[in-house]
Amino acid sequence: MELNAIKDVFDHVTKKQKVSTSTSQEVIEDIVQEIQNAIDSIKACPDSQLGCKSVLSELKRKLQEIAPLSQLEDAQKELNVALSKYLKVLDKSLWPDISKAYRHVEFDTHTINQIIASHFYRQGLFDIGDCFINESGETESDAASMRLLFSEMYQILEAMKGLNLEPALNWVAANSDKLEGNGSDLQLKLHSLQFVEILQNGCKNQALNYARTNFASFSAKHMAEIQKLMTCLLWAGKLDRCPYPEIMTTTNWHTTAEELTRQFCNFLGQSYESPLSVTIAAGIQGLPPLLKFMTLMTAKSQEWQSMKQLPVPVDLDKDFQFHSVFVCPVSKDQSTDENPPMLMTCGHVLCKQTINKMSKNSTKTFKCPYCPCGDIDAMQCRQLHF
Repeated sequence: MELNAIKDVFDHVTKKQKVSTSTSQEVIEDIVQEIQNAIDSIKACPDSQLGCKSVLSELKRKLQEIAPLSQLEDAQKELNVALSKYLKVLDKSLWPDISKAYRHVEFDTHTINQIIASHFYRQGLFDIGDCFINESGETESDAASMRLLFSEMYQILEAMKGLNLEPALNWVAANSDKLEGNGSDLQLKLHSLQFVEILQNGCKNQALNYARTNFASFSAKHMAEIQKLMTCLLWAGKLDRCPYPEIMTTTNWHTTAEELTRQFCNFLGQSYESPLSVTIAAGIQGLPPLLKFMTLMTAKSQEWQSMKQLPVPVDLDKDFQFHSVFVCPVSKDQSTDENPPMLMTCGHVLCKQTINKMSKNSTKTFKCPYCPCGDIDAMQCRQLHF
């Protein structure tokens, strides 16, 4: 919404700027034309002093009718108003005082430093990661362990950028059992890329020998894919007319590199996305509603510091939704550690505080508000863990 508002105001400024430019150009052209007409009239009768005065008087009258200053001032005034509004929107949207939404939260500095250093290492910025570890006071052993986690992955990905699949193939061969356990067909994808690369270089017999050596073990589960690859042999030298263009597209290299990164991080017990990148991206989405709330709650900022959950709904994209959120259907409260979801014997779920109210703090049985089940004993309700 913020970006849309900025774009709308910017478009308005652009429109006013075009109008101002067009108006200025028309005024200048009208003035030039009138002056040129006056010059032509004077040249037509150069010896007539009375005629020259008459021409100049007529020129003065026409210039007053054009009123260039008035036209230019009006156009510029509208443009200035639009620019002023645009600057206010920018100032409000892009330079807010984000400290209003800050709240003091205790966290482990060591963990934060590891997350930041890990972000640099997974990007291949090893020198920057080492420098950060050194300046943050973390131990060299921490740096060495994190560097080792991602150095091999970075080398494999860099080799793939140069169309060298050997490091990647060696890695998947060494981890084939784990990949199969994860249900990943990464090994076949890499062999397919290598097969196509050989074929595109015009080595039909070499591609056939490569297929015989490396595709046999995948025939049980991936026969259809292998058959398409074998069909490509018939189109050697004219692969641009191959009936399976999706096999030849260069985007396969990118998607395979992403799959390798995902599996590599999975084996290391790391997330595919950098935790630091995810945190910042989620924060950017969640910050505007929090800032708006704090602007309205300026006089009650102390309450914000003591709240245990967000005071306003913050809608994040699905990419940032990592676990289920339960909202009690009766109280409409979101579950918390102190008020967890509880499974009743009938199979329905309510929050603990709702059950306590309905059962008078477990002193009597109660009926489920959503089904005709008999009396429910609060002591038999079990906490659910998402």
